Amino acid sequence: MPFRYFVKHLLMPPGVLILLLVLAWCWRRSRPRLAAGCFALGVGGFWLMSLPVMVQWGAGLLEREAPLARDEWATLAQRADAIVVLGAGRERGDLAWGSDQPTGVALERERYAARLAKASGLPILTSGGLHYGTPPTEAKLMADSLHDDFGVAVRWQEGRSRTTWENATFSAEVLLPEGIKRVVVVTQAWHMPRAVWSFQKAGFEVVPAPVGFLSVDNAEPLGGWMPEFKAIWRSGQLLNEAAGQIGYWMFYR
Repeated sequence: MPFRYFVKHLLMPPGVLILLLVLAWCWRRSRPRLAAGCFALGVGGFWLMSLPVMVQWGAGLLEREAPLARDEWATLAQRADAIVVLGAGRERGDLAWGSDQPTGVALERERYAARLAKASGLPILTSGGLHYGTPPTEAKLMADSLHDDFGVAVRWQEGRSRTTWENATFSAEVLLPEGIKRVVVVTQAWHMPRAVWSFQKAGFEVVPAPVGFLSVDNAEPLGGWMPEFKAIWRSGQLLNEAAGQIGYWMFYR
């Protein structure tokens, strides 16, 4: 695993919060005030990440693209020439299937892309490279799933990308030579602004098709102020995306 991934997971929650708690334990006698501060930040950070209301609020800051109205699906071919579905990781060696499978997030994107393709007649490109450095690519996993689970054939597979920027860059190498400059991009709502920006930089006109909105009413007891484990996972996704947007603004301008 590249060193940058180790650093990323150490400096991003929950890694950095665990590090703060470890430091609090190590400094509890030699530096009690500093230890107390680290403990408060660590516990407080975990508490905030565990609140559904914080997920809803954070997603509201990131989800800046409106959903694609259902009455627009059938006319998408007037606005775009292809649908691009971005990869979202894999489940390694799923025992039920006997092989690697797309994650639940990837399946959510596939389902939406399949519905859009059936309504509009647009062809699909799946984009995603090797996860953990071993085949098959995310693009192939999604292409197989779209065919087997949703009855939709994939025309192109882009299997080299590891980042959103590479999703856009390598998709351009496949589609632009065929004269395809207008694409419907399918990804999570909180990821869509960075995806749209990357594909525009790669030379595309983009029709956003976001899924998986987290900024909607959380419908949790007490308005989402009670901690739950699922919120920690979602908070981690949102924080990672926020860091990604800052990084792209700094390095890909």
